[in-house]
Amino acid sequence: MAATGNEEQTLLPDIEEEAEGMEREMESEEEEEEGMGVEHSEEEDEEDTSEDELENEAEIQRLEEQLSINAFDYNCHVDLIKLLRQEGKLHRLRKARQKMSELFPLTEEIWLDWLKDEIRLTEDESDREKVYELFERAVKDYVCPEIWLEYVQYSIGGMGAQGGIERVRSIFERALTAVGLHMTKGASIWEAYREFEIVILSTVQPPPGSAPSQEQQELLNAQLERIHTLFRRQLAVPLMDMEGTYAEYSDWADDGVPEMVTRQYRRALQQLEKGKPFEEALLVSEPPKLAEYQAYIDFEMKEGDPARVQIIFERALAENCLVPDLWIKYTTYLDRQLKIKDLVLSAHERAVRNCPWTMGLWKSYLLALERHGADHQTVTDVFEKALNAGFIQATDYVEIWQSFLDYLRRRVDFSKEWSRELDELRAAFARSLDYLKQDVEERFSESGDLSCTIMQIWARIEALHCKNMQKARELWDSIMTKGNAKHANMWLEYYNLERSYGDASHCRKALHRAVQCTSDYPEHVCDVLLNFERVEGSLEDWDAAVQKTETKINRVNEQRARVAEKEALQARQEEEKAEHRRKAKADKKGQKKSQKVNRTGDKRKADDEYEEEWGEDAELPSKRLRGEDDFGSTATEELMETESGLFGRRAPPRKTEPPGFRKNQRASSEAPQQPQDVSKEQRIDENCVFVSNLAFNLDDPEGKLRALFQGCGTVQQVRPVFSMNGVFRGYCYVQFEDRLAVPEALKLDRKEVDGRPMYVSPCVDKNKNPDFKVFKYKTAMEKHKIFISGLPYTCTKETLEDLCKQHGTVKAIRLVTNRSGKPKGLAYVEYENEAQASQAVLKMDGSMLENFTLSVAISNPPSRKMEDKGVPSRLLGAAMPRQPQGARGKGRTQISLLPRSLYRQSTPDAKAENGTVSAPHTTETDGVHGGPGTTSPDTQSKSLSNEDFARMLLKK
Repeated sequence: MAATGNEEQTLLPDIEEEAEGMEREMESEEEEEEGMGVEHSEEEDEEDTSEDELENEAEIQRLEEQLSINAFDYNCHVDLIKLLRQEGKLHRLRKARQKMSELFPLTEEIWLDWLKDEIRLTEDESDREKVYELFERAVKDYVCPEIWLEYVQYSIGGMGAQGGIERVRSIFERALTAVGLHMTKGASIWEAYREFEIVILSTVQPPPGSAPSQEQQELLNAQLERIHTLFRRQLAVPLMDMEGTYAEYSDWADDGVPEMVTRQYRRALQQLEKGKPFEEALLVSEPPKLAEYQAYIDFEMKEGDPARVQIIFERALAENCLVPDLWIKYTTYLDRQLKIKDLVLSAHERAVRNCPWTMGLWKSYLLALERHGADHQTVTDVFEKALNAGFIQATDYVEIWQSFLDYLRRRVDFSKEWSRELDELRAAFARSLDYLKQDVEERFSESGDLSCTIMQIWARIEALHCKNMQKARELWDSIMTKGNAKHANMWLEYYNLERSYGDASHCRKALHRAVQCTSDYPEHVCDVLLNFERVEGSLEDWDAAVQKTETKINRVNEQRARVAEKEALQARQEEEKAEHRRKAKADKKGQKKSQKVNRTGDKRKADDEYEEEWGEDAELPSKRLRGEDDFGSTATEELMETESGLFGRRAPPRKTEPPGFRKNQRASSEAPQQPQDVSKEQRIDENCVFVSNLAFNLDDPEGKLRALFQGCGTVQQVRPVFSMNGVFRGYCYVQFEDRLAVPEALKLDRKEVDGRPMYVSPCVDKNKNPDFKVFKYKTAMEKHKIFISGLPYTCTKETLEDLCKQHGTVKAIRLVTNRSGKPKGLAYVEYENEAQASQAVLKMDGSMLENFTLSVAISNPPSRKMEDKGVPSRLLGAAMPRQPQGARGKGRTQISLLPRSLYRQSTPDAKAENGTVSAPHTTETDGVHGGPGTTSPDTQSKSLSNEDFARMLLKK
């Protein structure tokens, strides 16, 4: 927590004067050294040192300029302080630390460095007082045992001054109150306090061999009692290594440990055992340990010790200072349970300094200030800070204004006809309306108060407390002109106000206007008007109300009928469109069937021509049997595998053609295609890249890609891949003369070509590297990168950068698109460090962009599931076992195509040993030997004739 304004004004000038004096002394010493001719032995070291100093000075100036633009850049403050401390710029270092402490609570490390630097510079008592003030500021930011320990040790150095011992004891007592219950680190404060009192004891003891006077004996007894009290107090607190403290007290006490102390010690040991699991969980978990702290807090709240609840809250907040929910939970507990003014207000102030963007914390702070009787100027100052905190929603500003106006209203004494507080309340109401209309609406494109809640409250206050119905009516007229006249509930709210504090004439006028303007619930408004005239109106008023309501209801019914007719027409049109689509789909399916039939006829005709060309008795090429070697198309198949190697697809098998057949086919083809004559040996994978996701209708792919990759290196060849019909398949190979061009070519990955992102990847033979995967982005958690979803599809990189750079330095932005280049509404934004990314998540998550709600989180992509390695492709010439399942993994059929008469029970295969297989036992079905499945030599040598099969089928 920053010091008050007066403390800062008195402390900073003294520090600046001292720093300037020390710098002048250092400069004079340097001048003396130069005058004496002191030189370094190595001139190169001097040059290197001067260059480093110049670089550091340039970096310091850059950081200072950046802070002048954005004073809330936390990491920039930290970097500046580190550089200034490294360079020894005392004056500028103090100013940098002072500015940072005014804006942010400082961490334990920053405070300790600052305090140690200042302690080294203390020379007289006035300097010590400045350090004491600095310690007081440090212990208010967070509860840190190390800072308190440093504080008490520093205070011991001043115990020789007047009242020094009492001052040290006072600081020790405050340290015990703050961190004495810290289960793991609190014992260090207790031990330091006890050692201090033991040292004091040695100073009051009489010299050896002399009898103490009565006064000395009283001092000695009082000091001994202090030490006994410290032992007893510490043994009643559950702390780590309590057993050692108990043993030390047993040795130190002459009369032994009292029974009461032993009981308290055992009770504290039981509490320690209960808390040990939570301490161990904190010890092994990774920061920020929020879940472990939440469980610990819930445990302590069930135990019900307020002091222990407070210390565990403080420990959790020291590591999770940017979690608003934790601050809200802590301040709520203090407001409802402890209710100690200094403690409550200190926690509220630290909460809004750590999470200034959270409106709920400012609202609770204002209520706490009012609850504990803070002066009006303090409350007003806190409210003004809240307006400058930078809330992320327009409604947050409406709520904070309502809280402040409620506070001002409670200050007014309405029994007086006029008061200064009433004028201040009215001025605040007017200012709130202007603020929402100008500042908030300019930032969020809306005021956040669509139903004009603040104006309604103002009107009710004027009517109820000030008896000023004229002002209330003016406010309601303004409310209705802001688009609320069509809502029945707004008119009824105004009617109720007139009914309570106005007159019947204005009630009637309000209801007539409501009947005329309302569009959501007109029947309800008409009923209210008729009921009002039944009670208040004359016959003429009744007739006018009936006529007006009937006209309104008739008009509404006509409008509803027109809307219903329009909706019915749209529904019919949709049905007609759906029917038209169904018919078109059926026609298209019929055309596909007819084309399939035509293709079958053409195929048969081609077979007939084939037979006529070669003749019936001509020797046709034999079909390649399963397991036989290929007939020499190895090079061709290797080429097809290479062209599709990256995707792992193999080329389809080619049929054997007779000599001259391919020549005739090319001669008769109407659209010849260029052959792919590049062999696998001609392609050097190290010099080649694979380009995919190109448009199938890309004009001149070879020329375009050659021009595109020319800047990477000398392009030796561009090989686009075409289908059998000569259609470009959307991918190609680009080969360079030098392999150094490949890394430059890979940088063009996802470059847009004809509206689609072009994918560029290394050229790898998947037959040799089947597990090769290309995925350029990390799949593990990246704490310095955020993932944004819910973006509008029209969002550009520039728009997203403008949005994200408000929370830190943006290094890279990647908008996720599909294969056609269209955005998916997702993006990854990389920040300079983890703190900036966390800040962006906290402030951007749930925010709006072009009426789209953004979801922001730390980048943690789901793990990419590795595809199951399939069965390796069979080698050329290897036998392919028959698959018991179809191509999609399902059984080809569940019906046995073998007649029951031929069915024979299968026998388990015999085990093969040393390359031989024993003949299994044969079975007989219906008295027929040698059926399928038998392995006897007779049946193997003798095959069944058609007559044998006929007899088996006809036999009953």
